[in-house]
Amino acid sequence: MSRIALAVHGGAGTISRELLTPSREKAYKEALELALRRGHAVLERGGAALDAVEVAVRALEDTPLFNAGRGSVFNADGQHEMDASLMNGSDLRAGAVAGVQNVKNPIGLARRVMDHSSHVLISGMGAFEFAHQQKVELEDDEYFFDEFRYQQWKEVVGSDKVQLDHSDKEKKFGTVGAVALDAAGHLAAATSTGGMTNKKWQRVGDSPIIGAGTYANDESCAVSCTGHGESFIRAVAAHDVHALMAYKGLSLEEAVRVVVHEKLPPLDGDGGLIAIDRAGNIVLDFNCPGMYRGHVGSDAVYHTAIFR
Repeated sequence: MSRIALAVHGGAGTISRELLTPSREKAYKEALELALRRGHAVLERGGAALDAVEVAVRALEDTPLFNAGRGSVFNADGQHEMDASLMNGSDLRAGAVAGVQNVKNPIGLARRVMDHSSHVLISGMGAFEFAHQQKVELEDDEYFFDEFRYQQWKEVVGSDKVQLDHSDKEKKFGTVGAVALDAAGHLAAATSTGGMTNKKWQRVGDSPIIGAGTYANDESCAVSCTGHGESFIRAVAAHDVHALMAYKGLSLEEAVRVVVHEKLPPLDGDGGLIAIDRAGNIVLDFNCPGMYRGHVGSDAVYHTAIFR
């Protein structure tokens, strides 16, 4: 029986210490720990890594603190378009959705795509139709309204400026994710996001793209990314961690270091990722000032952090 392990993230970037009041920092860490507790509970009772990452990401989607699910940013039309994906390391099955609206938990819809369709990625109105067919929980626009996000959007609405989840002093890549190893030795990864404020043309980032923002393979590792999506797509960042381990024999720590600190920066790839290997080693690394993150192992001790 292998050890169990789980890690989560709530985005990375230039997170301003001045703007992060003690009460706000406490709220972020409590939200990360809640996600860890819910996912870890699944693993402790012998549940699958895939179920654990879905449960953990659902918890992060349910809080307006993170740019996913309820806390998703506004697009150019003042609406919310959400992306999510997850992948199972034992058989490489995956499910993803892009540009979905009014779905309470996009990660749950991605799971339905994996389990109840012959596809990997569906988008837009098609994904919404599928959500209706699958009877997933929907919410009206009011549920997704957050004053802080709305003011972010008002600063740039009507312009061609696409901004990340940030205020003037903060540049944060708002994505949430989880990676897990279960008692049977299987790995899984999940990622969810609301994308970029004021995004146009149904822009899609790395989060719903298998191999870019999410990847899991029992032979190596499980990875969930957060960063400048276009760069992570071009770097095929999540799969590259696996490839460096599988083809070059690198350790998880070294593979992550190469991707985060060598491969991504030349592509303006600010951000980070969380990863777990089949031995239960956890790496949470980033090339920017901070990343909302947490992890827990078989010892059931919860660790959360924001800055280095």
